[in-house]
Amino acid sequence: MSRTVLLVEDEAPIREMLKFVLEQSGFNTVEAEDIDAAQRQICEPYPDLILLDWMLPGGSGVQLAKSLKQHEYTRDIPVIMLTAKGEEEDKIRGLDAGADDYVTKPFSPKELVARIKAVMRRVTPTTNEEPIEFNGLKLEPISHRVTANDEPVEMGPTEFKLLHFFMTQPERVYSREQLLDNVWGTNVYVEDRTVDVHIRRLRKAISTYSHDRMIQTVRGAGYRFSTKM
Repeated sequence: MSRTVLLVEDEAPIREMLKFVLEQSGFNTVEAEDIDAAQRQICEPYPDLILLDWMLPGGSGVQLAKSLKQHEYTRDIPVIMLTAKGEEEDKIRGLDAGADDYVTKPFSPKELVARIKAVMRRVTPTTNEEPIEFNGLKLEPISHRVTANDEPVEMGPTEFKLLHFFMTQPERVYSREQLLDNVWGTNVYVEDRTVDVHIRRLRKAISTYSHDRMIQTVRGAGYRFSTKM
């Protein structure tokens, strides 16, 4: 079954080129030229991924990404930002808004398709594994649920995969590069800084009962999951 990509891009020639590339790669493509058109397209059946231009008529892609991540039915839709902005600060803004990846124009069609496939792989829930629990923090891979002291915890799919990896490898220190390989996958175009953004999101999600303290920063080495304070 073909995955559906919502392509939000205001420049018609670029939109047509991207649609061709996506459909040649087996994706079903839905188009939108501005914020209003994009919002009309984001309905059931929801797209499997959104390719979102940074600058759009009627508002910025960053604003739309932030809005999507705040709503129950759209927050798990992965978003890849498309932009000419290449400065690190702009990339961090996009990631902080909820984007799962960031592609700077100009980019090659092969790179874009590789990133789309990589994002789709990493947001697919882990299955067929037993629940894991530490100090009241419980992760259930089959139902894709996380609870803290029996209270539900909301988090994005990448944070879920990151937490699952940590909880299955307690007390071990992993560098950013190792986390990228194990959580995001090898041959994925993701920067080290992306790990820090998702670590921050994960800590915020599990902070209600101070479980965020179990995600520990090891200076000069990386991160570890530990119940030892």
